[in-house]
This record gives sequence, structure tokens and C-alpha cells, in this order.
Amino acid sequence: MSKSLERIGVVAGSTTLSRVLGLARDSLTAAVFGTTLWNSAFQFAFMLPNLFRRLLAEGQLNAALVPTLAEALESGGRPAAFALLNKVFTWLLVATVVLSAVAILLLGGAGWIPGLDERHVLGAQLSQVLFPYLVLVSLAAAMSAVLQLLGNFSIPALTAVWLNITVIAALGAGGFWFADSMEGKMAWLCGGVLVGGLFQLVIPWRALRREGWRLNLDPKSSDQLRQILRLMAPGVIGTAIYQINFLVSRSLAFSLDEASVTVLTLANRIMEVPQGIFTVSVATVVFPLMATFAARGDMTSFQSAYWRGMRLILVVTIPAAAGLALLSTPIVRLAFEWGAFNAEDTRITAPILAIYAVGLPFYSAVTQTIRGCYAVKDTASPVRAAAVAFVVNLVASIVLMRELGTAGLAWASNIAIAVQAVLLERALARNVEGLRFSVLFPSIAKIAAASALMTVAVGAGVIAIRATGLVGRAADLLTVLVLIPAAIAVYASILWIVRIEDRDEIAAFAWSIAGRLGLKRKGGDE
Repeated sequence: MSKSLERIGVVAGSTTLSRVLGLARDSLTAAVFGTTLWNSAFQFAFMLPNLFRRLLAEGQLNAALVPTLAEALESGGRPAAFALLNKVFTWLLVATVVLSAVAILLLGGAGWIPGLDERHVLGAQLSQVLFPYLVLVSLAAAMSAVLQLLGNFSIPALTAVWLNITVIAALGAGGFWFADSMEGKMAWLCGGVLVGGLFQLVIPWRALRREGWRLNLDPKSSDQLRQILRLMAPGVIGTAIYQINFLVSRSLAFSLDEASVTVLTLANRIMEVPQGIFTVSVATVVFPLMATFAARGDMTSFQSAYWRGMRLILVVTIPAAAGLALLSTPIVRLAFEWGAFNAEDTRITAPILAIYAVGLPFYSAVTQTIRGCYAVKDTASPVRAAAVAFVVNLVASIVLMRELGTAGLAWASNIAIAVQAVLLERALARNVEGLRFSVLFPSIAKIAAASALMTVAVGAGVIAIRATGLVGRAADLLTVLVLIPAAIAVYASILWIVRIEDRDEIAAFAWSIAGRLGLKRKGGDE
């Protein structure tokens, strides 16, 4: 368990850096473009290559590629593993280049569609520019999978950092100093994305070359390549449903007004910070443990690993949800209210963040439970649950957006993810005898009580800050830099007092992340 916690710390520390830079990137973009047509068009355009990236490369490719590469490495050493990588690289290059070319051609016809409004035409034009990013980041994902297999976790974990740094540099330097128009600033932003994608490809490429790999394009099929495709198929279907769901939601938002896509994207970006740092980190490390126990038929240990992972996730996400909902306005104001992003934009974005925060524990539970289903080789249930969630989200979005606008889309997303969480938990319980969510009820009661007391403390802190007479940016900084850490301390103390289950492991988990962020325990131990 100590090694697992250490690995979680590695992933969480790197993800923290990536999320912070991602927020800085979005804050800069919002400062330049606000919630105007240009920002919404860019968010919509960048979503399209990212949709196919998640479908073809990250996630499903890694899940299928890593075990197959491990077999090749075990049987034939690095030459066999690198030969398989060359086959995957070749076919992935062909698939993404063809897909990008077709997409660019189809999007080029958007301007010929009668009655299509300006923001859709602009979104299509920007998508044409950004689609080559799909090729770069997909190939980078395949190489990162091999690096992880060879024991190099730092470079894959920092992949998104290079994109964020490049975009910040391009827009912050070029966009501000060398562009006088919105078109010019957008050109610098799109250029930053493409150059960032190039860095994401070149850095793992150089690392793999140091390991002995040399690119040799090999289009010949093989049993291992076919095995990868078979393993990917169910996951790709599930991911496709999720991505279509996301695309439909953003398309509906795009049809509302110029600001909705940007508002939803920025609010979701903040929510992704605790979800990405903690949920994904825990699920990534616990997944191989669950798979190992399932393969051995040791379902008692499987359940123990599953519940410990879920408990760690809920310990973080439930209070995080409460904090994000309560402090949504100062968080949004401090993160994004710069330049063209004004007080009115904060006013419409903060409530959306508060709504999204309600769904945070459900999103996190889904991430963990999907891993549990995959560990017992149940790839059908996640697909069925995703399909049901898609229908629920579509119907709820259409109904709620009529009365609530952008907020209706956020609530629809929460409803859909809650339904998906319930369906997945029931599916896993059918596959694992004796697995019942009621096992977590005592822990959830303690977490909820501690979160409620933390919320009271936060409320008192907000009143105290107002009493000082501080307003604006100074009050926001005090809230984020002092009040939030104080609230975490109150919450952690209460959990320790009520003796939350696995409290020693939870404490070790917290210290492992603190160590990765450069913080030390008393006495100098990390």
C-alpha cells in the first residue's frame, strides 16, 4: 500500500502542476477574449480534435497497448516491444492523418450551409486550423505508454504541461505584443496549440530514443496488433458515447448564445482540478491492484482495494464539492476576471461552477467504478451505462435549457452522471458477490458531518473577511490562500477525531502528495 500511495503522489503532483498551468492558460484566454464569440468558437473548435484524441489515443489505446507491450517485452525484450510500437505508430499515424484530412475538408464546407450563423462558421474555420493537433498528441500518447512500461512516469505525467506553457507563451507574448486585432490574437493562440502539440510529441520521442527506440514505419499487420484492436473496441464504443454526449451538450450551449460554451468550459475546468489531481490519480493506481486480485480470484482483496480507493476519492471530493459551491464567486473572480473577462462574466460563470460542484462526487465515483468493471473484464456494462446517461443528458438538456439556459445544461449533466454512477455500481455488484455500496455508509456519514462543519467554518471565515473591510482582489486572495487551507485543516481534524476508516492510509496519502509539491513533514520527512 505504501508503494501505491507513493505512485499516487507522483501522478497527483504532476497533475497538480498541469491543472494549475491549465487554469493559467484558460485565465489568460479569458482575459484576452472574455466570453465573446471568439472564445466560444475556439473552445468549440479545440473540442473537436480533443474528442477524437480521447477516442483513439489516450485512455483506450493505453489500456489495450500496455498489456500487449508488456507481453512483447517479456517474451522478446525491448526489440520486440519497440517493433510493436512501430506498427502501432504507423497505423495511428495513418488513421489520424486521414481523419484530420477528412474533417478539414468537411469543415471547409460549413460556410456554404445556408442560414448557418457566424459563430458556427468561425468555429468550423478554427477547427480546420486545430485538427492537425490530433496527429501530434495521438502519437505522443502511444510513446508515453511505452515510457510508462519502461518505468519512466515523469515525462508522460507532464505531457499536458508542455501544451499549457507553449499556449501561455504564445498568447501572453505574441498575442499581447504583436497582434492588434482579435483575428491576430486568435492566430497566436492556435499557433501556440500546434507548437505545444509538437513539444508533446518531440519530448517523449527523444526520451524513447535514449532507451534505444528508432522509428521504422511498419504497416504490416500482426496478431498483437489485432489483439490491441480487439481490446480497444468495447472501450472505444463507451468513450464514443461519452464524447458524443459532451459534443451534443456543447453544441446545445453553442446554440444558446455566444457565452455559454466558454462559461461551461471554464466552470468545468475548475471542477477538473480536484477531480484530475485526486480521483484520476487514485483510480490509476488502484486499477492494476483490482485487476491483479480479480485475476487471482481473490475477490475479498478486490473489494478491499475497491472500497479503499473509493473512500480516498470521497474523502476529497465531497468537501471539495462543498467548498467549490460555497466559494464559487471568489474562485472564478480570482482565476478568470482579468482583461476582457469582466464582473458580469464572473456573475454568470460562478453559479455554473456551483452547479457542477454538486456532481463532482458522482463523476469521481464513476471513474473508480468503471475501473472496477474493467478489472473483472466487464466491458459491456460501462457501455450500457454510458448509453443510458447519454439519453438522460440529452432529454434533460433539451427540457431544462428552455427554462434555465446554461444552468439547465449543467444540471442535466449532473442528473446524467448520477444515473450512470448508480447503474455502474449495480453492474459491479452483480459481478462481485457481496459487494454493496452500503459498506461505505459509515464513512460517508463521517465525511458528510466533517464537510458540514467545515462549511460552517468557511461561512464564518467569509463573514470575518468581510468584516475586515477588504474587497475585490485582496479579499479573494485572502479567501483562497488563507481560508481554504484553514478549512482543509478543520475538515482533516474532524475526520481524525471521528476516526474515519483507514485514517492512517488517508494521512499517508495526503503526505505523499504534499511531498511531491515540495512540502515537508515536521522533522524533515516527506
